[in-house]
Amino acid sequence: MTDILMPALSPTMEEGTLAKWHVKVGDAIHAGDVIAEIETDKATMEVEAVDEGVVESILIAEGTEGVKVNAPIATLRGEGEAPAKDSPPLAAARPVPAPRGGELETKAPPPPAQPESPPRAGGTGGEAARGGKSDMARIPASPLARRLATQRGLNLAEIAGSGPHGRIIRRDVEAAVGGAPSAKAPSAAPQSAVAPRQVQSLEQMGIAPGSYDLVPLDGMKKTVARRMTDSFRDVPHFPLTIDIEIDRLLEARTRINAMLEKDGVKVSVNDLVIKAAATALRRVPEANASYTPDGIAMHHHADIAMAVALEHGLITPIIRAAETKGLAQIAAEAKDLAARARAKKLKPEEFQGGTFTVSNLGMFGIRSFASIINEPQGAILSVGAGEKRPVVRGDQLAVATVMTVTLTCDHRVLDGSIGSAFLTAFRAMIEDPATMLV
Repeated sequence: MTDILMPALSPTMEEGTLAKWHVKVGDAIHAGDVIAEIETDKATMEVEAVDEGVVESILIAEGTEGVKVNAPIATLRGEGEAPAKDSPPLAAARPVPAPRGGELETKAPPPPAQPESPPRAGGTGGEAARGGKSDMARIPASPLARRLATQRGLNLAEIAGSGPHGRIIRRDVEAAVGGAPSAKAPSAAPQSAVAPRQVQSLEQMGIAPGSYDLVPLDGMKKTVARRMTDSFRDVPHFPLTIDIEIDRLLEARTRINAMLEKDGVKVSVNDLVIKAAATALRRVPEANASYTPDGIAMHHHADIAMAVALEHGLITPIIRAAETKGLAQIAAEAKDLAARARAKKLKPEEFQGGTFTVSNLGMFGIRSFASIINEPQGAILSVGAGEKRPVVRGDQLAVATVMTVTLTCDHRVLDGSIGSAFLTAFRAMIEDPATMLV
């Protein structure tokens, strides 16, 4: 029998809800079949089988919340195996250390100890095949990793595994293909020297029991709370705020939408802000960066994350390489991503890994605000509402539509001069949209 484990569908996932089973006991499944739907803190995703066999038992019932990553959720009987006499009853999830890499893994016992032998210089998958299939079969690896290694002609013996018990999983093979060393499972993060703050209960703070209703935290709320607390506490940040006149931007938007009307595309102010931010990052590349313990990562593309409010939280789907895309494409992608975000249908790669975030509360009438940095990004741009305000032009008072924006910067990455250079480039394009094309 083989256990099917609760998969890690994102790097930050610790638990999820087993929303729906697509199989039942006795069903035969094949690699690639959709067997379940898992709700994470960000999205609902389908899970595909990586092994073949017959479903022997379902361990976790549909609708079960708080299923820990790597907990057994079902068992699979392989070909030729006799059915178990007694199927285990549905049970609560058992906490087990989480796997890394986001693929559905199946348990395998650690391999027997084998004598070490130095790898041949220039070893390939062909040499591994000549060494005998039995040797390769003893190397702990998931079925998906074996299949990928065979397709790419890689020798499993030369790939370091980062899964449980050193098991080779998909990301290890992909890392080997890319020429990068396979990442080992990360060690536990060092404990902070400062003891965590003890949160008092409402009763301890003088609020009488029964005077309020308690709404439990769902997975998204817990994740947002943890990440924002970590970012605000650990990232040395500072804000830079400017006012920008947007009358010419609004006029340009009207003309652009008239041209795109036949294509059914409508460009919003936020789409123009995303395009201007991406172009400004291309012109000031020092602002498109992230802090790492080994150095400052200078990103090749402006992958702009846009904050989308959900019923119970916030998510930031990403427009990849936004500096290379036109307004019509940005508008279409933004509309599609926002709709699927609200329906919890985003894939992990669609909301993880951005290099810069735009958060716009202008549609809610918010004039000015400062956002918390979305790590590991180096900055986040907060966009307020455009409103008629008095402005001074020369020695005369005039009226203009003005928008306040605040750039929150990670001081380890952006100092005041870099942040100011970015805002100068951004303001020039918002106040004269034609400069985005130069």
